[in-house]
Amino acid sequence: MAVAEAVKQNAYDAAMQNFDLAADALELDPNIREMIKYPERILQVNLPVRMDDGHIHRFEGYRVQHSTSRGPAKGGIRYHPNVTLDEVKALATWMTWKCAVVNIPFGGGKGGITCSPKDMSQGELERMTRRYAASILPIIGPERDIPAPDVYTNSQVMAWIMDTYSMTKGYPIPGVVTGKPIALGGSLGRNEATGRGVFYTLQGACEHLKIPIKGSKVVVQGFGNAGSIAAQLLDSNQAFVIAASDSRAAIYNKNGLDVPKLIMHKEKTGQVLGFPGAEEIRASELLALNCDILVPAALENAIDGDNAPNVRAKIVGEAANGPVTPEGDKVLEGKGIFLIPDILCNAGGVTVSYFEWVQDEQHLFWEAQDVYNRLEQVMHAAFAEVLKIRLEHKVSMRTAANMLGIGRVAEATKLRGLYP
Repeated sequence: MAVAEAVKQNAYDAAMQNFDLAADALELDPNIREMIKYPERILQVNLPVRMDDGHIHRFEGYRVQHSTSRGPAKGGIRYHPNVTLDEVKALATWMTWKCAVVNIPFGGGKGGITCSPKDMSQGELERMTRRYAASILPIIGPERDIPAPDVYTNSQVMAWIMDTYSMTKGYPIPGVVTGKPIALGGSLGRNEATGRGVFYTLQGACEHLKIPIKGSKVVVQGFGNAGSIAAQLLDSNQAFVIAASDSRAAIYNKNGLDVPKLIMHKEKTGQVLGFPGAEEIRASELLALNCDILVPAALENAIDGDNAPNVRAKIVGEAANGPVTPEGDKVLEGKGIFLIPDILCNAGGVTVSYFEWVQDEQHLFWEAQDVYNRLEQVMHAAFAEVLKIRLEHKVSMRTAANMLGIGRVAEATKLRGLYP
């Protein structure tokens, strides 16, 4: 039973299923399908790292470039105990369609190291990061593949990668990564970009469904960067965030949580548990709460065929990558729940990463409001295009988003042709 469940929830299998659904709906040429479905390049590296106590521990790392048809590969690097090659392949695949959905000139890439970053010192993390950067160095670069932060990586990790790469070239190359500190060529507005993108697509969904954000009830699963920023923006637009969770606990207040104070509490204590005026509930209860908007902002496979029947939200906005399985998709669609798929909903992060890359390449930097305005335009335009495909072809929002992204990659691939 456990084996069957693991197979059912394999992220790469889900990515392939969703590709096939969209490719069938597009009636995609079989030859083009063969060219764009699978990763172009997969690099697996062994990382011997000297730990603080002197012993050498071996970590396993990956970098997958799914597509470079429309531009350099682009995608984050995650540090997590459950990182697998299949997960990284799936994330790289989704990045390809995501970049194409918001029409930025990147392909999809992704990286990861199987490790427990919470159990590692700053020095151990730095040595592991620099070893990883040196190992993937032959295939990354501002014109080839541009990493960024992801789960349990941050601007400091990007600074180490940028420095490692630059030291081998002999001069600073800030464009090799995005999500860097501002002092090293990072972009204003990058930190909150994913959460802002989630908010802009939720605005589009609410407008389409004629559900006012003001007074709406919101549940946020995963109160990290994306989840907390989305919650903050919804709260500032007078929505009621009635529940939130992190990897340790879930909390609930039927009258709404004080989001700014909750963010401060999380920063101070490292968890949502213990927030005054909120009661602890089970994670399964959180997903089943009666609400207008549910934002799964944690890891993949949070909503599957087993718990999707319990979801009572009107809108599900996928702030995380792959939080709803294909089986979960069918259930939510059957219940009439409006789903904003991850490759649209959370594309704000890669969009502002693109803005950062452009600024680095031009050596000319923008004000924060310029970043917000450009991001809002991109997200609203992408949402409108996906919604149009959904209504015209009578397909789910996920299939519509995949049709848009896959269609653009297919067009670029066809125009470029096959070499040699």
